[in-house]
Amino acid sequence: MKIGSTGRASTTGAVGKTRSKAATDAYSSVSSPRTITDTTSVMGIPEAELTPKVRDAIMTLMGEVDRLRKSVEGINQRLEEAEKLADQDPLLPIYNRRAFVRELTRVQASVERYDSAASLIYIDLNGFKGINDEYGHQAGDYVLSEFSKRLLVTVRETDIVGRLGGDEFGLILSRTNQEAATALTLRLTSELSGNPISWEGHRLDVGMSYGIVPVESGVNAEQALDKADSKMYEHKQEFKKDS
Repeated sequence: MKIGSTGRASTTGAVGKTRSKAATDAYSSVSSPRTITDTTSVMGIPEAELTPKVRDAIMTLMGEVDRLRKSVEGINQRLEEAEKLADQDPLLPIYNRRAFVRELTRVQASVERYDSAASLIYIDLNGFKGINDEYGHQAGDYVLSEFSKRLLVTVRETDIVGRLGGDEFGLILSRTNQEAATALTLRLTSELSGNPISWEGHRLDVGMSYGIVPVESGVNAEQALDKADSKMYEHKQEFKKDS
């Protein structure tokens, strides 16, 4: 998600000749729009032709170019910030589904190109609806926030964390086989059991069901998510039988 750098505008018209090195140095050392440091030539114009009006016109143009450059830099910065917000979940400091799917597509391309391993984990929280019903949506939002924090501290910086909708989350683990991915989900499950989330003095019993699939070439992102979702559903059914 990144905007490319912009070029510097060039001046055209009566004074639109190619700038000499001396003129460029003069421009870069200008401390204010109306200061000329090179008295022999400015923008390739001989001193003899630099009447006060010509000097004023040149300085006005140079000042305008500088203002335009700063304006473009500001626009680019705002665009980058807007793109970041567009990728982020509205509630949590992780990717939204759209951005997560894009990143999954990128990882799939890397797997195909370098023949490397990667795993996709689809997670659904158990007991989340009951928390919303008993304590309200504020408590539910708190659970989502706390769980996302635990995901972020558990995975590596190179891994991808996203919210896929409601109480469903996704992880993309680069250079990770299914055995290692399973070990990670077991750590998360143990963490939720041994260190439960509390809200206003209430212990919130939240568990997680998950489905793990390898990230494979030839399978698009939505198909991979569907496969992981199906495995998660199978795991959730087993959880209901045991509870």
